[in-house]
Amino acid sequence: MKASAKIKITVYLLGFAGAALFTLLLIRQGAMSVGAAVATAGWGIAAVAAFHFIPIFLDAMAWWVLFPRDERPAWQNTYWMRWIGESISNLVPSAQVGGDVVRARLATLGGISFTTAAATVIVDITLGVFIQIGFTFLGIFLLVRATGQTSFLGPSLVGIIVGIAAIVGFFFAQRLGMFRFLSNIIVRLVRSEEWNSLVESAEKLDQTVRAFYGRQKAVLLCCGLTVVSLIVSSGEMWIALHALGVNASIINALIFQSTFMTIRSAAFAVPGTLGVQESGYLVVGNLLGIPGDAAFALSLVARMRDLAVGIPGLIAWQLIEARRFWRLRTMPAGR
Repeated sequence: MKASAKIKITVYLLGFAGAALFTLLLIRQGAMSVGAAVATAGWGIAAVAAFHFIPIFLDAMAWWVLFPRDERPAWQNTYWMRWIGESISNLVPSAQVGGDVVRARLATLGGISFTTAAATVIVDITLGVFIQIGFTFLGIFLLVRATGQTSFLGPSLVGIIVGIAAIVGFFFAQRLGMFRFLSNIIVRLVRSEEWNSLVESAEKLDQTVRAFYGRQKAVLLCCGLTVVSLIVSSGEMWIALHALGVNASIINALIFQSTFMTIRSAAFAVPGTLGVQESGYLVVGNLLGIPGDAAFALSLVARMRDLAVGIPGLIAWQLIEARRFWRLRTMPAGR
């Protein structure tokens, strides 16, 4: 069996398992009760979706500051590219990284060199994961303080240590020339001189990535804006909880947002983190004394937000690609 076929089967199995878990949890919490809780939210769902554009803006600015001044696109362009990238990552199955690839492509279509666009995205992702690990630790700390429960502390800390080791390894691999190393392997496997240019491009990408890490002011600004984005994004949870009739504090909202971000990253292999996200919300909700139907409904509100924000983003992406395809089709031969 081909590797691509095995990957597809694995994705289907994970998707089926996630759907089964989602259905089981919904039945256990009571579909009618969960539906009534979501209905209670009403226009609060629209408020959550509208508020989400603020963290997207902050994330876009965190990416924007990484561009050198002589190649920096307009911040408005960075904003919609980031929005489209997030829409793809959230709504397209098994495309957690696909959205980042697309935003790099959109940047190149806007006149940015491929090397610069790819390097800024790579650095942005790496720094973002570092910051998110810290945000996860903050969520666990706040949860322990709020509930006094420590039974989950051991496994959580092990997961954080593994995550730190992985991202530190990824960082040093970038510093040591990871992309040139990988391209050399590909060229040796293909055994074709036509692919030699890949090594040169990869070496240039390695050099650009290292140079961007050396721009300390830009790196610090990116990290700072990412921290602000994560904290501000907790406002979505606060709005959603109050819309569901739960008198939650901003601390509760921070805990839920930290859980949401951690689950989305850890369970990236499960399409849409279906079932896994709901499980996390139910566990945290139970620890905080929030009814199960409200915790499950909170997860559904987050999914509705992704749809409300993401579907227009996907449509905008398709329109951009369609317009480019049409221009190529109508371009006179030889140009």
